[in-house]
Amino acid sequence: MNELGYFPPGSVLRKVHRERAVGLLYGQRALAIGALDPRNFVGTRLHTRAADRPFHRLAATGKMFEEIFFGSKTDADRVLAAVHAMHERVKGELPEDAGEMPAGTPYSALDSELMLWTIAPAADSAVYFYELLVRELSASERDSFWADYVRFGELFGMSASVAPASWRELREYVAGKINGPLAHLTDEARFVGHAVMMEIPHARSRWPAMRVHNVVMKGSLPERVRELYGLRWTPADAVAFRGAVAAARAARPITPRSVLRGRCRAHFDDVAAAERRRIASGRPAPGSLAPAA
Repeated sequence: MNELGYFPPGSVLRKVHRERAVGLLYGQRALAIGALDPRNFVGTRLHTRAADRPFHRLAATGKMFEEIFFGSKTDADRVLAAVHAMHERVKGELPEDAGEMPAGTPYSALDSELMLWTIAPAADSAVYFYELLVRELSASERDSFWADYVRFGELFGMSASVAPASWRELREYVAGKINGPLAHLTDEARFVGHAVMMEIPHARSRWPAMRVHNVVMKGSLPERVRELYGLRWTPADAVAFRGAVAAARAARPITPRSVLRGRCRAHFDDVAAAERRRIASGRPAPGSLAPAA
């Protein structure tokens, strides 16, 4: 029983996240949207040891999440213990005003409300890409997926009492945060978020694929998020987006299951390796920031 993990075969979370079309895209969108709450971005910024290696940190996070999604309870608990130890150190106050949030506003990685705003964009992004590139979920599947995600949040210490009760309420919550008066990107958040979405380190041979990736990523963003990041969305972009989605869907029936589904660990490692090569060549990583004082 222990080897089944927290999300055994049959769970909707596992069904959605086993699709590489989800695993390779949802995290970037989620992080870009999550940064709209300055407490989330600033808390991470001031306490990370990898500000100059953002893709190393993102790859490590992606692999940890996959261990919880797909691994045994023993392996998941090992990851959760390590994350909890890191989260205990992430607390403080905003050092300066951030939009409508004044300097001195407290933050903590163990705050259930902030935990909710971490998992909510992730859940929203995972379903967005699943329905865009795989198939539409039923209303009951969406509710079951969100229930799985609330469980995911609880594993990190989030109180389920803060979570929306259904997928519909979750969507209302996310839209309210994005369009609400407290949504704000610091200059650093805009710089890092743009890099995470649009400047992934990769080999030269992957440039054509990354152009497709970037138009799909930009098209996936709510209009308000594109505005905050200063991303233009033209009629030509919309045509390219529809074409890329149509091509991806058309290719699914002839693509081997081993390519379509599974963990994305190797892909994450490739990105982190490309970042290391870039740094070794004397160039900063995309989205690189100086270590916080």
